[in-house]
Amino acid sequence: MFIQWLQSSKIAMWLLTVIRVYVGYKWLTAGWGKLTGGFDASGFMQGAIAKSTGEQPAVQDWWAVFLKHAALPGVKWFNIIVPLGEFLVGLGLILGTFTAFAALMGLVMNSAFLFSGSISINGQLLLLEFLIILAAANGGKIGIDRWLMPYLQEKFTRRVKISSDPSTLQKQTV
Repeated sequence: MFIQWLQSSKIAMWLLTVIRVYVGYKWLTAGWGKLTGGFDASGFMQGAIAKSTGEQPAVQDWWAVFLKHAALPGVKWFNIIVPLGEFLVGLGLILGTFTAFAALMGLVMNSAFLFSGSISINGQLLLLEFLIILAAANGGKIGIDRWLMPYLQEKFTRRVKISSDPSTLQKQTV
């Protein structure tokens, strides 16, 4: 019932727009700050790895292994992908462009930050992004998705015309 309301209600559409713009602003400003101020994720990754030891580790072993053996050796890529991803997620959410996908990518990044032991605003953003994803198309109706999604759906959906003669079950692509 709640999901149906999120996906169809005009009140939800307006509420989701406010949430979407707020979350987008948080991502956009975080990404812009990293893009313009220089960013090096190696310290963050090393800190997360350090939090995986001790009696009550804040970071799970499996995540620390990933950081140590995959992310840290490829930190140059993460130094590009993280700020650019944050900025693009923010832009997508603010403009209402590929809204559900942008929210999903934000949720993935927030999850990675939470796995790394960084609480901050990540939990709040994760929950709000989850609402945007649940809302599906209603989350971007006040935005570019209002026109973009129907256009893409029409462009990429094969239209099939079935012959009017029932004796022939031949389909013709229009």
